[in-house]
Amino acid sequence: MNLKKGFSDKVKKAKKRDGKLERVEAGLARARSLIRDAMINQSRSSPLKDADYVPQGDIYRNAYAFHRSYLLMESLFKIFVYKEGEPPIFHNGHCKDIYSTEGFFLKFMEMNTHFRTRDPDEAHVYFLPFSVVMMQDTLYDPNFPYKAFLRHAVRGYVQTISTRYPYWNRSLGADHFMVSCHDWGPPASWFVPQLFFTSIRVLCNANISEHFNPKKDASLPEINLETGELEGLTGGLPPSNRTVLAFFAGGDHGFIRPALFQHWKEKDEDVKVYEKLPEGISYKDMMKKSKYCICPSGWEVASPRIVEAIYAECVPVLISEHYVLPFSDVLNWDAFSIQVSVSEIPNLKKILMGIPQDQYIRMQEQLKLVQRHFLLNDPPKRYDVFHMIIHSIWLRRMNVLVYS
Repeated sequence: MNLKKGFSDKVKKAKKRDGKLERVEAGLARARSLIRDAMINQSRSSPLKDADYVPQGDIYRNAYAFHRSYLLMESLFKIFVYKEGEPPIFHNGHCKDIYSTEGFFLKFMEMNTHFRTRDPDEAHVYFLPFSVVMMQDTLYDPNFPYKAFLRHAVRGYVQTISTRYPYWNRSLGADHFMVSCHDWGPPASWFVPQLFFTSIRVLCNANISEHFNPKKDASLPEINLETGELEGLTGGLPPSNRTVLAFFAGGDHGFIRPALFQHWKEKDEDVKVYEKLPEGISYKDMMKKSKYCICPSGWEVASPRIVEAIYAECVPVLISEHYVLPFSDVLNWDAFSIQVSVSEIPNLKKILMGIPQDQYIRMQEQLKLVQRHFLLNDPPKRYDVFHMIIHSIWLRRMNVLVYS
């Protein structure tokens, strides 16, 4: 009798869960329809009301559709965060270094009350809150291959949550996501096929030549917070006072930077390229007084210099291959940055000198507008980098593009 009752209870719970899933999917279907309608009818629609900010202008691929999608995300999107795993490996990370985006995202998801739900049956996505940075700090032994401890940790974690909950197996991980800004973030997903092929991977190293898939994966901006402080990160000289044409300082690694150094390292008064800054010269001051900031990929495609340039209101000159830029599904990077191919590096000065002053000023003005989407705020504010990351995840769960 008890066995029958137990079986009956399980059936009832399963039916209840299926009913909630149907409601979740129906809500997403309605939102998807509204976003697609916004894409088609944007020219005939008046701006949506918003007390804080109304996206508009050339910095967006489709400002109206983005705004519609963003407001729907705010009203509907729910995220369940698994609690399995103990710190320092899970649920927290560094907030004072080159991996700060990952650390702050973990922190904000822990404290978030708007998007986070305690009821997994009403969630649209499920967050796997493991920090690859903390895994390295805690588990890595230089006497053993790094893949060994990654395989053990990630496989074990997915096995734990897939055993205790029905959600991973229900979707084969398609409505689950991970976030990592570490170089080992992509390899961490290798050891669970569903995590690699079907889950949403939010990665700084958004390299399509290494199987980053922009249809399901999202590019995470790399933000280097040397002190961990969030105040005073933005601002620079007005265009008329920017006396340096272009600037870069950084290590000679990867295959793009050696080409940059070969042609420009300490060879030109207008294109100031250094491997090591001369004594008495400030890196941040140089960015703030340069018109263009060169942002070449190094060992990995991502570079914190892109966000540093945005903060310094210095038009980024992007030199990369196979890199999916952050939030490029909604932001029009051509409006506030220059993209230069590796083969064009010898002509870099000619390219930049050939940009009319009025075009440069427009790009610099657009750059100041786009800053809000890359700012880290504690606590987060609407439309900032935390919310833009959430929106990238929302779009991939929706499986919809918000530009025409």
